[in-house]
Amino acid sequence: MKIQTYYNHIRFYPPHHFVYYPVLFLFLAGSLYLAFTTNDMLIWLFISAIFIFLFALGFMLRQHYALILQNRIVRLEVRYRYFTLTGKRLEEFEYKLTDDQIFALRFAPDNEFLPLLEDALKNNLPGDSIKKAIVHWKADYNRV
Repeated sequence: MKIQTYYNHIRFYPPHHFVYYPVLFLFLAGSLYLAFTTNDMLIWLFISAIFIFLFALGFMLRQHYALILQNRIVRLEVRYRYFTLTGKRLEEFEYKLTDDQIFALRFAPDNEFLPLLEDALKNNLPGDSIKKAIVHWKADYNRV
């Protein structure tokens, strides 16, 4: 398995990204082409609108359910790691962290976690800056 870093941590789901969306895009392009080259413009524009709706719906649903669950799990993971490392509860000041910061901290190994957390709180670092500051990336190969 390839070593995960900041530059390759995005994950694709091939049936969705490389089959569903391209096929849907081809159908949309075909229906728009037919809308402007045939006498049945209204029906083909309606069919095009349906394809646009299916495209948006597919994207939103696929992302929404998986990401909501993943966000909850990551938050619990970060709380647990903080408790394991310090013996204290993160919930006491977790409200000061944005979701972006919490999600970025998950990639930090234990020896970098606490200093990055303190830096994020002190300097209000955005998540992307936290990720870039990680020296030894803690890979997560089970991301959605």
